[in-house]
Amino acid sequence: MNTALASLLLAAASLATSAFAADAPNTLSDAEKAAGWQLLFNGSDLKGWSNFKSPTIRPGWQVKDGQLVCANPKDAGDLVNAATFGWFELQLDYNISHGGNSGIIYHVTDKGDAVWATGPEFQLEDNQKASDQIRCGWLYGLYQPPVDPATNKILDATKPVGEWNHVRLVIAPDKCFHEINGVRYFEYVFGSPDFKKRIADSKFGSMPHFAKSGSGSIALQGDHGSVSFRNIKIKPLP
Repeated sequence: MNTALASLLLAAASLATSAFAADAPNTLSDAEKAAGWQLLFNGSDLKGWSNFKSPTIRPGWQVKDGQLVCANPKDAGDLVNAATFGWFELQLDYNISHGGNSGIIYHVTDKGDAVWATGPEFQLEDNQKASDQIRCGWLYGLYQPPVDPATNKILDATKPVGEWNHVRLVIAPDKCFHEINGVRYFEYVFGSPDFKKRIADSKFGSMPHFAKSGSGSIALQGDHGSVSFRNIKIKPLP
């Protein structure tokens, strides 16, 4: 084999390997690493996670086939990551169970008796069968999407139970927004007069530590239904 051909084959193999690594679940591409992205779940174990106000993890949370799974919500509880973030962009994939209900809670601190007593919640659920009328992608009790003129119903970009959905949550000083499967639901400004008024008018208004911290942990709700997560990654923002 001549040198030129060998070089071409090596280059092709390198490109194929890079492409595979970029697409493999629970990994970061070189470009993502350079941009400051961090993995919160490595696909192999629960390193970096624990139950709220506990050093341990209840057996309802499991790692299966590269997925972080709330397999038994009766013995799972809310799972909290040890790292803390102020402004950030979070992305992940979730697959909800039939009638399932979960959530992503941010800016969680240990000042409350539950994760939702300090951190706002990005709702996750089966929009077709879950009993809670706060639907997937809404900021629980505070913000919801507008009516979609195409359907004359509140905007809903979720896929059916059994399919993976992609979440993008951006919490930035000038603008926060929620996206499901690439569809932006709404925007808000954390700590703005409108934000504070909505809190005061909601059930969270009586919680002294709710949304008061400018930073905190990311939590995954694990007591309302079975749900699986993968590709949980976060990028701190300036």
